[in-house]
Amino acid sequence: MSRPGGAWLAGRGWKPFAFQQQVWRAIAQGRSGLLHASTGAGKTYAVWLGVLDELLRRHPPGRGAEPLRALWITPMRALAADTTRALGEPLQDLAPAWTLGQRTGDTAAAERARQDRRWPTALVTTPESLSLMLTREQARAELQSVGFVIVDEWHELIGSKRGVQVQLALARLRRWNPALVTWGLSATLGNLDQAMAVLCGEPARPEPVLVRGRLDKQLVIDTLIPREPGQYSWAGHLGAQMQQPVAEEIARAGGSTLVFTNVRSQAETWYQLLLQARPDWAGEIALHHGSLDRATREWVEAGLKQGTLRAVVATSSLDLGVDFLPVERVLQIGSAKGVARILQRAGRSGHAPGRASRLTLVPTHTLEIVEAAAARCAAYEGRVESRESPSRPLDVLVQHLVTVALGGGFEADDLYAEVRSAWAYRELTRAEFDWALAFCSRGGESLSAYPDYHRIRQDEQGLWRVPDAGIARRHRLSVGTIVSDAAMQVKYLSGGTLGTIEEGFIARLRKGDCFYFAGRLLEFVRVREMVAYVRKAERSRGTVPTWMGSKMALSAELADAVLEMLQVAAEGRYPHPELRAARPLLELQARLSRIPTPGMLLLESLQSREGQHLYVHAFAGRHVHLGLASLLAWRLARDRPNTFSLSVNDYGFELVSAEPFDLAPALDGRLFATGELLHDVLASLNASELAQRRFREIARVAGLVFAGYPGQPRSLRQLQASSGLFYEVFRKYDRGNLLLSQAEQEVLGQELEIARLRATLEKIRTLRIEHVPLRHPSPLSLPLMVERFREQLTTEQLSARLDRILRQAARDRG
Repeated sequence: MSRPGGAWLAGRGWKPFAFQQQVWRAIAQGRSGLLHASTGAGKTYAVWLGVLDELLRRHPPGRGAEPLRALWITPMRALAADTTRALGEPLQDLAPAWTLGQRTGDTAAAERARQDRRWPTALVTTPESLSLMLTREQARAELQSVGFVIVDEWHELIGSKRGVQVQLALARLRRWNPALVTWGLSATLGNLDQAMAVLCGEPARPEPVLVRGRLDKQLVIDTLIPREPGQYSWAGHLGAQMQQPVAEEIARAGGSTLVFTNVRSQAETWYQLLLQARPDWAGEIALHHGSLDRATREWVEAGLKQGTLRAVVATSSLDLGVDFLPVERVLQIGSAKGVARILQRAGRSGHAPGRASRLTLVPTHTLEIVEAAAARCAAYEGRVESRESPSRPLDVLVQHLVTVALGGGFEADDLYAEVRSAWAYRELTRAEFDWALAFCSRGGESLSAYPDYHRIRQDEQGLWRVPDAGIARRHRLSVGTIVSDAAMQVKYLSGGTLGTIEEGFIARLRKGDCFYFAGRLLEFVRVREMVAYVRKAERSRGTVPTWMGSKMALSAELADAVLEMLQVAAEGRYPHPELRAARPLLELQARLSRIPTPGMLLLESLQSREGQHLYVHAFAGRHVHLGLASLLAWRLARDRPNTFSLSVNDYGFELVSAEPFDLAPALDGRLFATGELLHDVLASLNASELAQRRFREIARVAGLVFAGYPGQPRSLRQLQASSGLFYEVFRKYDRGNLLLSQAEQEVLGQELEIARLRATLEKIRTLRIEHVPLRHPSPLSLPLMVERFREQLTTEQLSARLDRILRQAARDRG
């Protein structure tokens, strides 16, 4: 082959795929683009070998290393080392004098010092580290030589403020080098054309290329069906029943198995369940999530690569990028909530061309068995969710203005045009830009008297710069958009770090309390200087830490697929093994009520000792249901004062009131009107409290709140107090502050998904409303009742309450 990259592949006995050759041709033409292909298909070498070919053509290797020519952006620090190894193999053979490095938060100080003297030819980095590079005084001189930027796992970044951070950095690099070639890699995206436009900026010339890497890679998705699913279902009630089958599946697997959960507390729980089922596996199974110590995570990753671990229980910390060739099976505990996540996690197995990827879904309640069948069909049909870029987040813009002011300074007109070339800011008005500029220069209307918020100033040449070294240092320590709650290190009294736990969990513990963390039972001893000290516990029981953050919601695509699957059951057909397993529950639902279908909205009502219940089975995901439940309760109580208790899950919601209420507005559809929707939603919720909570994150991204110097972090309480003070000051004295309106927009758009809520209401207006009065809870309504009970009852009380409800229902049916 004439191409060095192609010859390098051939030398290893590999033949390039057609999509890889297509990428090589596009890069040779100086075109940017997006490569979308399944995990393990060969995306990395498709782009990297094309970049190397073009770099070798432009800069024939000599005796010395080239200046910085290529940036590889990865969304996770954990991927950097693995990516660096993959990129280094062809680089060493094709241009041995060129250098390769990585720059992340984990990079050692000595390596950073070497890079500060001279950047490598190619650099693997993260969005945060790239932004920090832009704060260097000589940023333009150091980075204008960059001709290629590759953004890995673009689907993971595009929908977040970190993706916006990347867009702004790319806009800066394109200003310095208009011929910059940008490529994104993705495995799970629905809106590919838009995703490519977001990455490549507006307008992109020459026209970018969308490459679909179609390979005949076998995907196998099945379900681990419980022996006794039962006629009733509630969240988690099958967990213990699935313990032994999961252990048996792991024992049967030929290689290593990844056991995915959605949250860290669930990962801790399932690690303990597997150890209880198979104590002889101690040392052969491991735990991996983002709160564990870095050394522990690296040990687990190394064990997976070497094939020495039988199984690893993990969260999304192992979703992305790293190649674990020995992994043969993936188990997903509970609902994956979306088709993209199913495909992403399935791709962790058989992670090489020609090998099948296999994922087994493990339902934790009976309705998830139906969801599993729907998820498999949706995945095979490629019904992948779209991901949208945030629109004009001003907190990120404020941070970027200070970043660019540090990195050599800027002229306002030039930077406005540059920022507008980023997709997220294509509709940014000059008034909004000038407000952000004024906010950075004098703190807006209410902070002008405080020098710490005069972060930038014009010099004699008209350039905006940062005038104060202290402000510069604090900004560099705060760069980034990842805002997590204050965390405490967990250490043994005898020495050794286990990881971090959120401050709120530790604050609830008393001396002597025991809890599971990092797969160990620990006894809490004391807190000193933001460190929680523990010892190994002697007692046999403990609690599991809970980490803050909202539960993931069922995606619209998967929710639609579930309704389509229920339609099949409503017609009396049970073609899938999952439907046959759930048949007793579905048939009971049909006898007591109706089975929801795509053309119908099912409402159920029930009178109990608690009062009047209304169940609405809208199948719109828990975030929409929270907003919808609050909205309907407010509308029902508007004419006649009443107090409602709310309960939501991914399939529907419950309203219950001790006082009777009129069902007519729900039955005739008036309750679901879209008129005055925004006003009613804001009135129905504690919108001020929600916005204040969201403002905490915005304040930290915008640099109003400083999280502390290394080794001297501020507590969560201090950060909340500071951001709350700013919120109240702006509300009273600076109502035009655009960060306040951003907080309200993010609450509506992200927490309540107002666009999806409106779409749900509009869809309901087209549906046939079916109302069924119940004598006893139906299989669909009982889980909502349980969600509400969980907040009021202990585990033992909840179990006794459910036993009584189910016995009474069985007697009356009998």
